[in-house]
Amino acid sequence: MRRKLTGFCTILIFVLSLRVGAETAKAQINLSATDIVTRNVTARGGLQAWRAVQSMSWKGTLGAGGNQRAPLPVYGTGKNHTRIPTDPRPANEVQLPFVMEMQRPRKVRFEIQFKGQTAIQVYDGNTGWKLRPYLNHLEVEPFTPDESHIASMQPDLDGPLIDYAAKGTRIELEGMEKVEDRDTYKLKLTMNDGHALHVWIDAQTFLEAKVEGTPRRLDGIEHPVEIYYRDFRQQGGLRIPFVLETKVLPVTKPGSRSDGAMAPVERISIETVEVNPKLDASLFLKPQIQSASNQH
Repeated sequence: MRRKLTGFCTILIFVLSLRVGAETAKAQINLSATDIVTRNVTARGGLQAWRAVQSMSWKGTLGAGGNQRAPLPVYGTGKNHTRIPTDPRPANEVQLPFVMEMQRPRKVRFEIQFKGQTAIQVYDGNTGWKLRPYLNHLEVEPFTPDESHIASMQPDLDGPLIDYAAKGTRIELEGMEKVEDRDTYKLKLTMNDGHALHVWIDAQTFLEAKVEGTPRRLDGIEHPVEIYYRDFRQQGGLRIPFVLETKVLPVTKPGSRSDGAMAPVERISIETVEVNPKLDASLFLKPQIQSASNQH
């Protein structure tokens, strides 16, 4: 709805916008990458609070299967290349319950319920295993080399910015960018193994707005991935996002028939977070098949 503004209000808004613009520009000039990270750590609860965290447990739901895009056409091989009817894709995501448990250093256990079965993925900081009964894989399998590489690059439970220097990470400020109409600082993080990622910090709250995810290979093409952090809440003295949305960005391969449409957004909704729960060491060992047979 449009409003008619008086001349006085128009002038006032103009003056205020100049002041805000000047303050934003000043902040941009005066804040270094280190300053931004320091404010981010403070906004998230403080360095000492995060250093005191040794384990975390997350429960929630993960959306899977939703796709409102039209299915790609499939054609027969006959003389007329007749188009074959295809079933529509499900428009709404299926919400799958999950539990994720993390413990320093870099140990992760992820369980997800799917069609009455429990899939498990475990990484002990060096080695990973998976159990995928929903694919009729009833034996515990080791991570593939690619999966192990991806797991080794994932940040610790406190994220990549907490104690970044001690982790051997270099941080650079690449400027400011808009993320969903909000001003953010774009930081480039170069890890001690040489790989880099970008993090966008909200210029008002100094909380993460967006993080660059691990690229995904779809249809033979590497696609950039963005993870949006939303709905930050206080939990155990920390500020934690309760909604994460993953977007796989479109890439059109030269000569490809793909329309470059964006894949559906994958949404993770956190229901509960427990800080410093007592986690049994066996949780991060190679899973036993019996641990996934409690569905019947």
